[in-house]
Amino acid sequence: MLSKSLSKYIQSLHQKKYRHEHGAFLVEGAINVLELCASDYSIEWLLTTESFYKENARLLDKQRVRLEMVTADDLRRVGSLVANDACLAVAKTKENRILVADADEFALVLDDIRDPGNLGTILRIADWYGIRKLICSQSTADVYNPKVISASKGSFTRVEWYYCDLNGYMSDLAGVPVYGAFLEGADVHTQTFGASGYIVMGNEANGISREVERFVNQRITIPRYGQAESLNVGIATAVICDNLRRSMGRK
Repeated sequence: MLSKSLSKYIQSLHQKKYRHEHGAFLVEGAINVLELCASDYSIEWLLTTESFYKENARLLDKQRVRLEMVTADDLRRVGSLVANDACLAVAKTKENRILVADADEFALVLDDIRDPGNLGTILRIADWYGIRKLICSQSTADVYNPKVISASKGSFTRVEWYYCDLNGYMSDLAGVPVYGAFLEGADVHTQTFGASGYIVMGNEANGISREVERFVNQRITIPRYGQAESLNVGIATAVICDNLRRSMGRK
């Protein structure tokens, strides 16, 4: 049975201020926890049901961390997922270190992406298309939010991120290709992308801010053929990343 102190600690990590205070975050569900165990993250606690432990004992025992056998009800009580009947982990956050796109890669710049589900989806999309770096504005959702981690389906273990003041960061990118997603711009389906650079995705409702827009040197757009008002930012990111990879494959 979970102690009150451990339950309180785990539940506190639903809030950003306590994740920051403890330098820890929650990872829930079988897929995410198994990906976590295979990564370089430091794990503090593992809470697992008996059935999940029996199925994955060899991997879980290798972690050499504090392990508690719990019930599915325990997991649902302290976690954020109503359908988690497998496991939950407490992992240590990583240092917020500066990232830049190398000469042979692209990085995504996220300008005020507020929705945790969208951010988790973008992590998963970046992982799918081999993009390893996200540059996030300070107002972008906290990547360690349990909803972000859950939506990423383990991709948080392979994609890095850096939170910063985008004005200061992007002012140092003189001469570097910076593509921005707008309602008007070059057709992404025929756009020829360079070998490296940055792709800026804007806020769900307002798009790319004026402060960041001035650093974009190539506006791109996903043409609308129907009547929908807009695309979800996660879907838009996937479309752009897909065309980016196709463009690079044509070279």
